[in-house]
Amino acid sequence: MENWQSAITISTMLGYWTATAAALATAGYQSMAPTGQWYGRTFVGLGRGSKKLALTFDDGPNDPHTLRLLEVLAKHDVRATFFMIGHYVQQRPDIAREVARGGHVIGNHTFTHPNLIFVSDLETRRQLQDCEIALNDVIGEHSRLFRPPFGGRRPGSLRVARSLGLEPVMWKVTGWDWKTTSADYVEQRVAKQIRGGDVILLHDGSHMAMGADRWHTVVATDRLITNYKAEGYEFATILEMMKAGNAHGEAGL
Repeated sequence: MENWQSAITISTMLGYWTATAAALATAGYQSMAPTGQWYGRTFVGLGRGSKKLALTFDDGPNDPHTLRLLEVLAKHDVRATFFMIGHYVQQRPDIAREVARGGHVIGNHTFTHPNLIFVSDLETRRQLQDCEIALNDVIGEHSRLFRPPFGGRRPGSLRVARSLGLEPVMWKVTGWDWKTTSADYVEQRVAKQIRGGDVILLHDGSHMAMGADRWHTVVATDRLITNYKAEGYEFATILEMMKAGNAHGEAGL
């Protein structure tokens, strides 16, 4: 009898710890997964098959590659969305203003780029507010869009963002341009993931330091725009894509 009871206890405990581990793994995945919606809705694009694509660039403004990127976008008459780091905006206000003058949408990417999974709600609020102050001081009116650094978020960080009137934006497609210097690699990674209606994550800068080499991103962006325009795609800002989704009753998933 005791052996049976011990076996049942062990089985119950194993089941409990297995379920707990699975729940923790799921929670961790949802904290970082770009399209995860477990912790609250975030905008990641339109429904599959849409002929709209949105180029988004994180971690700028960055000298000189943000300016080179603006030249490429102007050449193709494309508007993009830039999620800027507040302290870089303060360092290079001239570049931030050039982005705004180009008709591009500018959003909040925090002040110093911490992973919001690991900071308090109070620090999250400070990061977002300080970035908003920097953007307001330099460019004035801008979007209420927000992208969490590294894509890391949890329920508290999303609540804080929304309490400040900020709309969280993630992505469906990434070129992994922060881990390569090859334009071919970036182009190929993006092309493998495109299904239509996608928000594409690229980087014009690096949270590690001003002056990061992003020439490969500039070259890949030029190629991607050329290729997908030839296939009948239209490039839109996040705000334009959100508006299109609302008009068609799409949930942005």
